[in-house]
Formats: sequence, C-alpha cells, structure tokens
Amino acid sequence: MPLPRFLSVLAALVAAAPGLLRAADPAAAPAPLELRVMTYNVRYASPRPPNAWPERRPAMRALIAREDPDVIGTQEGLYGQLRDLAADLPAYDWIGLGREGGSRGEFMAVFYRRDRFEPVAFDHFWLSDTPAVIGSITWGHRYHRMVTWVRFRDRRSGREFEFWNTHLDHEVEDARQRAAGLIRDRLALADPAVPLLLVGDFNCAAGASRAHEILTREAGLADTWPLAARRRNADFNTFNGFAPVRRESVRIDWILARRPAAVTEAAIVDHDGLAPAPSDHFAVTATVRF
Repeated sequence: MPLPRFLSVLAALVAAAPGLLRAADPAAAPAPLELRVMTYNVRYASPRPPNAWPERRPAMRALIAREDPDVIGTQEGLYGQLRDLAADLPAYDWIGLGREGGSRGEFMAVFYRRDRFEPVAFDHFWLSDTPAVIGSITWGHRYHRMVTWVRFRDRRSGREFEFWNTHLDHEVEDARQRAAGLIRDRLALADPAVPLLLVGDFNCAAGASRAHEILTREAGLADTWPLAARRRNADFNTFNGFAPVRRESVRIDWILARRPAAVTEAAIVDHDGLAPAPSDHFAVTATVRF
C-alpha cells in the first residue's frame, strides 16, 4: 500500500478507536431504545348493527395508521377480526392465542412492525391458580383472562425488550387483584436488565385501584401517563361506550414500563374525523425511551 494511503487508513482507525473500544466494553451504556406504544381494546367483532365490525373496520384502520405506533397490544380481538387488521396494516405482523385456546375466544394480540422488530421468544399464561392450563378460571369470574408476552430484538439498536399485554376481569374485584398479583410475581422472574412494558385494559382506574397499586408500587412498574412531558386529552375517560366523551380523567387502559428513562408524550386518542367510532374504548399511546 502506498505510504500516503497507509497513513490515511491509520488516521481513520485512530479516530474511530474510542468508539470501537466503547462498543467492545461490556460496561458501556446501551444504545437508546425509543418505542411508540399503543394499547387498544378494539371491541370484539360483531356483524350486527349498531357498531358492527364491518362498519368500524375502516375507522380503526385509519386511526392506527394516523397514530403510527411501533408496537400495539390489542384486547378483545377475535381471530377473524385480527386477520382483518393484519390485512389492513401490512407493515405489521402479530402474535397471539385465543383465551380459550387456539383461535377460540378473544385474543391479547401483539402487533409489531416487522421491518424493525424480530420476536425472539413469546408465551401465554392464564390469570388463575393454574396459569399454565389453557382457559383456566379459578377466581370466581365468568370469562377467561390471560397474558400474552413477546420478547423482541430491535434491529435499530440491537437491544431487546419485552412487551406484555393483558385484559383484567370487568366484574370481580378479587379476580382483578389476584390477577395483578400473579402478573407481579411473573414479572419478578423476567430478566431485570431487559426493558419491559405491560399494557392492557385493566378494568379499574389508575391511581384508584388495588390492581394499579400492585403493579406500580409492588411490581416496580411506572405508569407512563403521569411521567409524560406532554399529554393529549388528559381529561378523557379511556372507556367511551360508543357514547359522547366523558371528561372525568378515568383511565382503565394503561401503559406501564419498567424503569423508563423518559416518556416524551402520551395520549388518549380521540375519534375526531372518524365515523363511526372505531371502538368503545379510546386507544392510549405513549412514546417511551429506555
């Protein structure tokens, strides 16, 4: 190699050396990981008006496209409904299992951007005394309840994170508390070095329920809503019942995170410009940095 060329290459290597050494140093700070997260109870598909799924489907597609999340936890979606959403959102893949097993019943589905994320592990467990038993119910509630979780690798940063999605019971307070306790205990087994998000329809108010207390104070998760630097529609109730907005600031749909570095914004997503209403819940979003 000619001397001038050799000197040029040597200078480039010297200039790059600090960065190379930091990358090789296991104690170096990990690359930032920023995620735009959505939780959305999509209301189960019904063919009967009012609020039939074929009528709501275009509005839901438009809302999700407008908000442009990286990863979404849906609740109540039925198998055919989720296939419709997958067809409407071609940038996303999804993972899920019916809460009665196979394609039966409602799903806690996880949608994710296929070009950015690679799922490296996933599983499901049921909110009961026998969480490994598909469709198990032991706490006096009528409906099957479960958690779906996925561990992803982010192709941008090379980092991994876990995304957990659930839907607690809407009738039995004891079942909600026991479910939160089981999730707390399962979270304690997750790798503490890996960023983690828990989203869902918890069917009880943030800041005013025992389940919220268990998952924040006892499980060590942070509610991203009060941490957000900016909040949109802060006075909305997240459940709307296909009725006009109620402005009582009651959040039953939450995005919780383990030790986030920052939450830049959060929103309860209104239905402005969309008709009919896509769901009887508003979607909730947060932009979370780890």
